[in-house]
Amino acid sequence: MQPPLAHKNRRMVQSQRQKNVFWYSLGLLHNRRLARILALSGYQLTLGLPFAQAEVLIWGKSAAARRGQKIARHFNAPLLYCEDAFLRSLFPARLSQEPPIGIMLDKRGFHYDPAQPSDLEQILQHAPLNDPQELQRAEDAIFRLQDQHLSKYSAFDPRLPLPEPGFILLIDQTRGDGAVRASGGGQIDFDAMLAHAKAHFPDHKIIIRTHPETRLNLREGYFSARHCDTPQITLFNCATSPWHLLERAKAVYSFSSQLGFEAILAGHRPHIFGQPFYAGWGLTVDHKPMPWRSRKLSSRQLFLAAMIKYPIWYDAYRDRLCSLETTLDNLEAETRTWREDHQGWSASGISLWKRRHFRAFFGRYKSVKFQTTSSEDLKGNPRKRMVWASAKQPAGKPVTRIEDGFLRSRGLGADLVPPLSLICDDLGIYYDPSQESRLERILLKMPPLRADQIRRIQTLQRRLIDHDLTKYNLHRAYNLQQKTSCILVPGQVADDASVLCGGGPKGDNLSLLKRVRNANPNAFILFKPHPDVESNLRLGALPKKTILRFADNCLENCGAAQALRSCDAVHTGTSLMGFEALLRGISVTTYGQPFYAGWGLTNDLGPRITRRKPGLTLLEFLYGCLILYPRYFDPVTRRACPVEVVVDRLLDATAHRPSQANRVAAKLQGWFAKPNPFWR
Repeated sequence: MQPPLAHKNRRMVQSQRQKNVFWYSLGLLHNRRLARILALSGYQLTLGLPFAQAEVLIWGKSAAARRGQKIARHFNAPLLYCEDAFLRSLFPARLSQEPPIGIMLDKRGFHYDPAQPSDLEQILQHAPLNDPQELQRAEDAIFRLQDQHLSKYSAFDPRLPLPEPGFILLIDQTRGDGAVRASGGGQIDFDAMLAHAKAHFPDHKIIIRTHPETRLNLREGYFSARHCDTPQITLFNCATSPWHLLERAKAVYSFSSQLGFEAILAGHRPHIFGQPFYAGWGLTVDHKPMPWRSRKLSSRQLFLAAMIKYPIWYDAYRDRLCSLETTLDNLEAETRTWREDHQGWSASGISLWKRRHFRAFFGRYKSVKFQTTSSEDLKGNPRKRMVWASAKQPAGKPVTRIEDGFLRSRGLGADLVPPLSLICDDLGIYYDPSQESRLERILLKMPPLRADQIRRIQTLQRRLIDHDLTKYNLHRAYNLQQKTSCILVPGQVADDASVLCGGGPKGDNLSLLKRVRNANPNAFILFKPHPDVESNLRLGALPKKTILRFADNCLENCGAAQALRSCDAVHTGTSLMGFEALLRGISVTTYGQPFYAGWGLTNDLGPRITRRKPGLTLLEFLYGCLILYPRYFDPVTRRACPVEVVVDRLLDATAHRPSQANRVAAKLQGWFAKPNPFWR
């Protein structure tokens, strides 16, 4: 599903500025993504014969492309060469018809065809590529590709077994590939590549990495089992990370594969037997030299030209063109989802009303199987197991605990509003201090943030503060008198899992209020009841008279963001409002063991958690909690997304809101959940 397009009048104005481009390929007829990227780039796909100065679009070296070239010559029309960008999708187009996340439009030629200079070659040969900020962007993006294991097709599992380090890596390609034919390549060239590797590295193992389309039986490659005539040579057909292979390889051989480009980024000087765009710039050992490429480039300059200046990147969530950085944000979210979900899930402890949303959240690549109990026999079941974190934990096979994320929704979970973010923790769960959680491990192993990561989390933090975004985003009008030296005490649900696990020996709301008052006898104290409790959906209500014995005011039906704006300190047991206060730069004192305690960011009066070490900066902590730990879901495109898209949805009113049916069902749920005199 595509997001809504711009207003009709804006589209009409845009269409008046677009240039007509003619095309003669039936394959483009159904390619809505390509048509949209072209429209945003100023081109309108048009049927018919080209008129004066109108361009003809061709894609690749197919029969349709030759047809377009013939018509362009006849009408003296210029050609517009189109190809997929170097980051395309999770799967090859032949497998899934998945649309591209970027394209390359070239007015001179195809980037892989050395017979004619392309726009990319002109950029590499002549464009200024020395701007320090642009080169830093390139360096940061290279690191992200390697760190997140992203490639042209990213549906592979970096955890799969790998050969022992020290091998020679040969990269196969598919027969008839346009990039091979453009360099005049064929079987003889791939045989020569193997012969050269055997002659120059006689004592090393040779690993031949098959092309993803060959591994999926979509197209044949140039290498096969007949080439493995000695134990020294192995066909590697495993769908693991190419970055892991490049990291372990002693030397790399390629004809014209994009992996040759990635080998340069990984620090290799690969042997190249074709004439791809990345050869001839002093970064490769060229077996077919190209003397017309005389400039010497660094790997960062090569990347800057090929990945930042040359392609057109598309943001499908917001229906607009975007930067490489936004493309990486989006692709990281999609790739993480595939890697975690492609084996399928068996789920237990999931409420009936949540199951539809779990199917959308986790079932894109293989359906979620729900179990009636957590103890069902799963012998021989290859699916991973998930369970709602507060439900009974199944024994035996490892389990992933699921819980709401920290930016959840516009409305309460107790109102049956589905979440936009969920946490998947394969070690423990963030609110349970009795065992290590995945969040703790992320934070403990986190290296110092790079400049691009700092910019990203600062931008996210500023948006959350400026727009008063919190976990539930209940924006309610409230007449609150501002006070100086004001302490906010957020109430919690009495049987909340974080209270039961980390609330301390007396984690109830009344005990907390008493402690705060005793420690701060002259302070102005505000108590904010939990919204689930105020809605009579969960336990933990206190009489207002009791509250006002220890607090100066009770903020009834007040939004979390507004309450936080009214104070300069938060005292809490384990409430998430302590985290939201930290995000806003408000002083936080903890009395229990919440996930944000123990890192040196809070004044901790509860028991110390020895696993946690002070020293994190606030931005590092926020980056781990908001970007690395949760998963996010876009309710518009129905796909995994980065956190920034969820922020957009919360702001543009496309997030789910509680309906009247939600509220009726939630009331019934709350009625049966709490003690009721009729049942006594």
